[in-house]
Amino acid sequence: MSIRLKSLCAVVALCLICACQATHNHSGPAGNYSVSKLERNKAAMKRFETMINSCDDALAAELVDAKAPFYTPASKEPVYGGQGYLGIVRFMRKGFSDVQWKLEEMVAEGNVVAVRWTCTGTHDGVFMGRKPTGKHFSASVMNFYYFNEEGKIINDIAAEGMIAILRQIGLVKY
Repeated sequence: MSIRLKSLCAVVALCLICACQATHNHSGPAGNYSVSKLERNKAAMKRFETMINSCDDALAAELVDAKAPFYTPASKEPVYGGQGYLGIVRFMRKGFSDVQWKLEEMVAEGNVVAVRWTCTGTHDGVFMGRKPTGKHFSASVMNFYYFNEEGKIINDIAAEGMIAILRQIGLVKY
């Protein structure tokens, strides 16, 4: 790999990191968390997996702070709280009725839990104006979840990767 190409890759990676940090609020203390809080937050993520796969409103209220903002490519404005988060899930289900998220790995430090998900589904409904194709997908997704002192999720930041590049250069319109 040429030095020029390596430099370009490094600049793109740095831009993606800065863009994610600049466009989302990382509110919440990053102080020293006890092992019990780390374990509590990891356990909450396992329950969060159940929440998103079942659209459980009661779990959403229990796990997500009502004022927590969440960003989605489908809207320029954030949605808030557990109901807002489940609104995103329900939006996905309109186009992919069998969409599921499987928690593959997680790492916790401070008030943050990083999760690698596998998201699967079948395009069997209209999605963002596109008619159903019947095609199945499987994608690896990475999110960082921020917790408050009470153990509720107050923010999540998705690692956008290639989609951010395609969006910023105009190849993807949302």
